[in-house]
Amino acid sequence: MNHAQLTALGRALRLLGEHGEALSSDTPDAKLHEVKADLKRALDLLDESVSGAAPTTRCHEHPNGPVDEAAPDLCLLCETRRRAARRNEFNGPPPQHQPAEPAPSRYGVRGDRPQPQQRWLAELWNGQAWQLCGTPRRDRREAELFIAAQRKAPRAAMAYRLVHEFTDYEVLRVWGTPVKVDIEPMGNL
Repeated sequence: MNHAQLTALGRALRLLGEHGEALSSDTPDAKLHEVKADLKRALDLLDESVSGAAPTTRCHEHPNGPVDEAAPDLCLLCETRRRAARRNEFNGPPPQHQPAEPAPSRYGVRGDRPQPQQRWLAELWNGQAWQLCGTPRRDRREAELFIAAQRKAPRAAMAYRLVHEFTDYEVLRVWGTPVKVDIEPMGNL
């Protein structure tokens, strides 16, 4: 509804209000025909300004949703949600199914044997030891790009290394020189 429609409709409804206040038992027919014409004009203005379909439910969340005649707000979607809540309240939560116990095997089950994983670990030298930086990567090129970006950062570490992890560890490459740094500021004097 635009501003002009809103103004015209408000004026027509105020006029009808004035007619309603002036009505009495001895109102002449000419005045009643005038009220009827003003009422038709207000209804026509209202028909022009209404753009959407009339709501099918009294629900604010789903005004044009499916209808359930038994629901207090006529909304099937909200009533379904309310029924489920009442059912859970009455019956209790749904039962939790316990997985069946695996049959014992002298060789163990597949989940007991770890699968080999290949990862590349980016590590930095913190002055005392090698420390993991970033998350382990599944791709070597991605790990090297990560270390290259770390080396260009404003607070880069003194050294970085790339460690290949595949059941065992193997240092593939070292950037920089790790130097042991004393943690005491005055050198334990």
